[in-house]
Amino acid sequence: MGDMTARRNEIRNIVILTGAGVSAESGIDTFRDGGGLWEQHRVEDVATPEAFVRDPELVLRFYDMRREAIQTKQPNAAHDALARLDREWDAKTGGELLIVTQNVDDLHERAGAQRVLHMHGEHLNAWCTACDIRSRWTGTLIDRPGCPQCGEKALRPDVVWFGEMPYRMDEIFAALRNADLFVSIGTSGAVYPAAGFVQNANDLGARTLELNLERSQGSHWFDETRLGPAGTIVPQWVDEMLEG
Repeated sequence: MGDMTARRNEIRNIVILTGAGVSAESGIDTFRDGGGLWEQHRVEDVATPEAFVRDPELVLRFYDMRREAIQTKQPNAAHDALARLDREWDAKTGGELLIVTQNVDDLHERAGAQRVLHMHGEHLNAWCTACDIRSRWTGTLIDRPGCPQCGEKALRPDVVWFGEMPYRMDEIFAALRNADLFVSIGTSGAVYPAAGFVQNANDLGARTLELNLERSQGSHWFDETRLGPAGTIVPQWVDEMLEG
């Protein structure tokens, strides 16, 4: 039994950070591979504000394909387990729980999780840069449709690109301040500010746990690391947390 499980009776408030490794077993590619590519595209060509200014058609076409593909995927055992923890944690402890995800898919929600914060935006939203309204969007943007709110043809993917500020950081830091346990699942530990959350949690006195396929770049910051596929080790950890 891991140290974290032995101490679970001391844990009331949990913050969970999820990254691409949670969705990999659902067939959604991780953002970067060893060559710095994302689905055969350089990140700099499809995931920066400068790329959108330089070649908006390429960027819109890329995100149209991603939006379409994500709607064909299904939650896996890791999503299902976290949704179960979300449902049952209040009743068991009276404590709080927040799932902060770097992922722009909706698989946490489709698995049934409700306390989810998308710090990097969502593929199934469109953001109007004219009126600043975000709308649910499942179709394409390549033909420059009008905004459902204001009618302007100023929609872009509601995804945080490199060089842009992640969403709802105040809420995330507030949750970290109250957390007894911070868990990082399926993240590389390479993309800030999320990569720094474990240091924030340590400084604030929370226990820290990493669940990952392999050690992340920030693995040394964690009190405990468990390695394996998310679909295996996340359900095991959730079972331990909900026992007793």
